[in-house]
Amino acid sequence: MYTVCVRDHMMIAHSFTGAVFGPAQRMHGATYVVDVEFRRRELDADAIVVDIGRASEALREVLAALNYRNLDAEPDFAGRNTTTEFLAKTIFDRLAARIREGQLGLSARGIESLRVTLHESHVAWAAYEGGIS
Repeated sequence: MYTVCVRDHMMIAHSFTGAVFGPAQRMHGATYVVDVEFRRRELDADAIVVDIGRASEALREVLAALNYRNLDAEPDFAGRNTTTEFLAKTIFDRLAARIREGQLGLSARGIESLRVTLHESHVAWAAYEGGIS
């Protein structure tokens, strides 16, 4: 499996509901380093997995909708705990939609899977990975 990874970052604010979250039930901020791995078995006709420029731009656009936002106030997340795991899946879904719509180029439709990793710090991170269908 071939892999290309692009990286960006975002800063958000949020709070959680539930005793399991302890002090994180209060409003707090997080700065995430976000890695996205694009994977495919065979390279395209140009011998690439995906155009890195297009992949970077797609990630930047997806993160722009979240960056510097209080996620508790975002209608898409009403009533949800926007955990790191939840956000990894949200970013995955939004990037997968862009791939299916052809926004990363026609050859990007050959991408079989993605892995989105959100690094909360140098010692903790969460990820979501899955196939593109």
